Amino acid sequence: MELQQGVLAVKICELAKEYGLLQSRIQICQEKNPEQLQQILEQINDECKTHRIILEQNARYGRLPAAAALAQAQLTYEQQADKLLNQDLMHDMYGKNATVIEDSAEACTLYAEYAIDFATQAMRYALAAAIQALELQIRADQNIKADKE
Repeated sequence: MELQQGVLAVKICELAKEYGLLQSRIQICQEKNPEQLQQILEQINDECKTHRIILEQNARYGRLPAAAALAQAQLTYEQQADKLLNQDLMHDMYGKNATVIEDSAEACTLYAEYAIDFATQAMRYALAAAIQALELQIRADQNIKADKE
């Protein structure tokens, strides 16, 4: 059971680190001008590209078919969300405000709200999966212990 708990502990620490990074970036971004924000956005987009490459490799060469399918599901979500933001949502917002840039800003804000909601729900799913894994591992350990007695 310790191995299972150790793996989950490491992943939770990674999540906490990413959350801290997100908070600090938001705070830093509030003090920047548009050119500086564009540089930060490019850095984040590069990080996303790197992560996408890893997901693509996991989807293509995953050791377990179900794990590969999970990676593919993430890729599919990213592609659909990108299309919704850059095509559909921008089209829907066109002409709703005084300028095109205000339309784009409102579309991006709406997308960000949904992305935050999605991330929050993903954390809940991750917590539920971690708890289920721990519960099952405890039950497996109890069965092994009972069989030895």
